[in-house]
Amino acid sequence: MKQVHYASGLFIAAFVTLHLVNHMIALSGAEAHIAFMNELRNVYRHPFVESLLQAAVAIQVISGIRLFFRKRKTAAGSWEKLQLWSGLYLAFFFMAHITAVLAGRSVLKLDTNFYFGVAGLNSFPLNLFFIPYYALAIMSFFAHVAAIHHSKVQGSVLGVKPETQSKIILGTGAVLTLLVFCGLTNYFRGVEIPEPYRVLTGK
Repeated sequence: MKQVHYASGLFIAAFVTLHLVNHMIALSGAEAHIAFMNELRNVYRHPFVESLLQAAVAIQVISGIRLFFRKRKTAAGSWEKLQLWSGLYLAFFFMAHITAVLAGRSVLKLDTNFYFGVAGLNSFPLNLFFIPYYALAIMSFFAHVAAIHHSKVQGSVLGVKPETQSKIILGTGAVLTLLVFCGLTNYFRGVEIPEPYRVLTGK
């Protein structure tokens, strides 16, 4: 089960990395974000690729939850515990996020683009939920990667010990989280949500 979990995780990690790059491009504005997303969609919205990605997420969530309950009482050390708890939050986030996107596409008939993702993030009081919801997702991803890196890497790289390498990964995640939020909130000035997407905020 660990091998299946790890293999599906690598596939998902590649997609998440591209997704985060897409969000970083929002630093240049919503139009740039949407343009880059449309290019990526030529790949991940292909029926085969999308089905493969959804299957990988399902495998990741189910195996991850099983591994969490199997190992939570025997986990030793802060890194192993961080791996378990960050994985549990990612499982919750994947289920919630994918359900929301599929509902937006099939029920609300919305293009689940930049504005779909940031509607709640730029509307009070919904942002009181969505700020920690998204921030914890990004940080959990980097925490999970950092913990796995710590467990698998044995030697130093350029004189940097594995412990420090993992801390650098965590620090990188924190910086990228801040930058992503700058882009998704127009540098915290707020984003004007188009009329079709206001159904998401009730405004």
